[in-house]
Order: sequence, then C-alpha cells, then structure tokens
Amino acid sequence: MIDHNKEMPLFASRLNSMSSRRDLWTGDNSVLDWITRQGTIEGLNLVDFNCPQHLKGYTTEKVKKALDLASLQTGAVCTRFTHEFENGAFTHPESSKRKAAIDLVLNAGEWARSLDAKELVVWSAYDGYDYSFQTDYNLMWKHCVEAFQVVCDTFPELKISLEPKPTEPRRFFIHNTTGAALLLVRDIERQNMGLTLDFGHCLMATENPVQSAVLTGQEGKLFGVQLNDGFVKPGCEDGLALGTVHPRMTLEFIYWLQRYDYKGHIYFDTFPINEDPVREAEYNIRLYKKWWKFASVLDEKGIGELLIKQDTMAILELLEGQ
Repeated sequence: MIDHNKEMPLFASRLNSMSSRRDLWTGDNSVLDWITRQGTIEGLNLVDFNCPQHLKGYTTEKVKKALDLASLQTGAVCTRFTHEFENGAFTHPESSKRKAAIDLVLNAGEWARSLDAKELVVWSAYDGYDYSFQTDYNLMWKHCVEAFQVVCDTFPELKISLEPKPTEPRRFFIHNTTGAALLLVRDIERQNMGLTLDFGHCLMATENPVQSAVLTGQEGKLFGVQLNDGFVKPGCEDGLALGTVHPRMTLEFIYWLQRYDYKGHIYFDTFPINEDPVREAEYNIRLYKKWWKFASVLDEKGIGELLIKQDTMAILELLEGQ
C-alpha cells in the first residue's frame, strides 16, 4: 500500500540542454551561465554535473556560488570518460589506463563530496566490445568489479551508482541489461553500490523500464532514475520529453517508484534542440507531478487487486482519460 503522505521527489534536468535555443537567453554559453538559466526553471531543485566536462577549470567555491544565486543544489555528479578511454575505461587492456579511469571517477567523487551531492553516477561509456572474439568476458567483468570496489570503499558516504546501457558508443556494454548490471552489483558486494536506471536505455535494451525498476527496487538497489522518452529505432537514444511516446508506461513507472518508496531524485535526461529547454523542463516537471498525484490514489481505487487478477480491461477502464 502506498503511503500518501510521501514527499514528492526533487527534480534535476540535463544541464547541457541549456546550450539550446541561445536566441531565448541573453547569458553566456558557459557552465556557470547554464546553472543560472536552470535557476529560471519553475519547480527545479537540483543540478546534476558531468565530471570532468562541467567542472574542469572551476573551483568548488565558484560552482557553489552559482548554485546559491540560482537557488539550486547539487543532486549528483556523473562521470564522463574522455576519449583516451575509447578502448575501455575500467575494462581497458592496459593496467595504467584502468588506473587512470579509476582516478577519473575518484576525482568525480571528490567533486560530489565537496558539492554536497549524495550520489556518484558512473556511465561506463566505453566498457564493452564491438567484435566477436574481441575480449575475455570473464576478465573484463573482473576488472569492472574490482574498480567499483575501489570507488565504493573510497566514498562510503556516497551512493555509487552504475548507469547501464545496452549499446552506443560500443556495440555491446559488458553490463548491457538491467539484469546483467544487477549481477555486477551483487558481485561488487558493497552496500553503497546500486543502479541508476535511464528510461530510454531500458527501452534501447528492449526492456520494460517498469519491470527493470521493480527488479532493481526489490533488491534495494534503485539509487537513481533518469526519465525521458523515445522511439529508440534503430537502437537510438532520442531523449524526448516525458511521456511523449510511452505515456502509460511512464505512469506505471511512477506508480512503482511509489510502491518501492524511491528515495532518490528525478533527473530529466532529455535533449531539447529546437524546443525552448526551459519550457521543456517545466513541462516534464508539471507532468510528473500530475502523474505522481494520480498514481498515489490508484491503490485506493483497487488497482493492487486488479494487478493480482491481471484484469486488463478493468485496469484500462480505471486509467481511462489519463
């Protein structure tokens, strides 16, 4: 049963999107000005930073001052590996490169600590392979486990979160599904190790994002959520606004976040290019709040019993108009 007194999650939105539609913004095209522009988004609470891309060359004091002026706080720091790791980061065949990749993540963790973030998200963009007979899968897996153990042990106060993705830029990631990523988390064996699920990445993996969230939630390992939408054909990440392609699935996702008492924030990982990024972020926030309120009363309307019975038509009628 859902606790209807639960607080709504806090919201963050993709910082890079603030570089779109410069004709609608008079500020400079810099990270600090992007923070200022995000401060104009009604309902936004947090900023998620990519490291090192967003933070290199800045001091903690400058970033915190920009956040304070925009009335925002840091949600998470997310690692972005540089091009030197295109042949692998944690899984690079050279030990010196693997160490450099770990050091990059540890630096991101220091930024998370200094900016008072609660979560360090690792998107392993290059930890995978492109050919048959290209790699030793067991060894690649072992290197990932060991690297994450180092990160978890260095920052026990942070939630260390792997963001799985099936493909792009590598053809196959070593942890290319939610199930594979959960197996990795089990092998890492650290309390502060979990997953950040990206709605679009789950779609790319031909998964139902809701089931992926439930599997992760029942393990107590759903640390982060990135919401977006897309057609994902052929296997592309569209980064469309919330619920624009899969509205019913998105509503169900929100319902199960409530069922599992999700404690993290909501990050809208969307890619407005021709659209006003401020209006797009505000739309995402408004729609999420609307669906959150609707989802919170579904148990009172008997959806739990209907789910057990798998009464499709009764459920469709209950959701009619939403």
